[in-house]
Amino acid sequence: MPSGIGTILLAEDEPAVRAVTSRTLRNQGYRVIEACNGREALDAARAMSGQEIDLLVTDVVMPVLGGRELAQEFEVLHPGAKILYVSGYADCGAGLPSDEYSQGQDAAFMRKPFSPVDLARKVSELLTGHRYGVGA
Repeated sequence: MPSGIGTILLAEDEPAVRAVTSRTLRNQGYRVIEACNGREALDAARAMSGQEIDLLVTDVVMPVLGGRELAQEFEVLHPGAKILYVSGYADCGAGLPSDEYSQGQDAAFMRKPFSPVDLARKVSELLTGHRYGVGA
């Protein structure tokens, strides 16, 4: 399984999913800042202005502030950071195909549920540009 360094802001409203995701990322060597909704994540991003956040991992559908809106505001605060959208909804809860979330080279999408190995690989791919897996 790939490992890495960097700071990840994790916005996930489901406590069990947030715990497993955070533990997986920490076990890979990442510093993880946890938030239980988009507003809390945005507050954390603002508090860290001037400090680098390498990746935002955000659920698409959350109370208070959704992942799409969070990402738009986050990008202003931390330009150049990558974004990984995650969702268990087929249409991402916003009426948009999942492809739209991963069109940019700085963003990707993962459907829940995902394995810790798949998460570690996707995060590493985003942060390093190196693909892992069959034929990679």
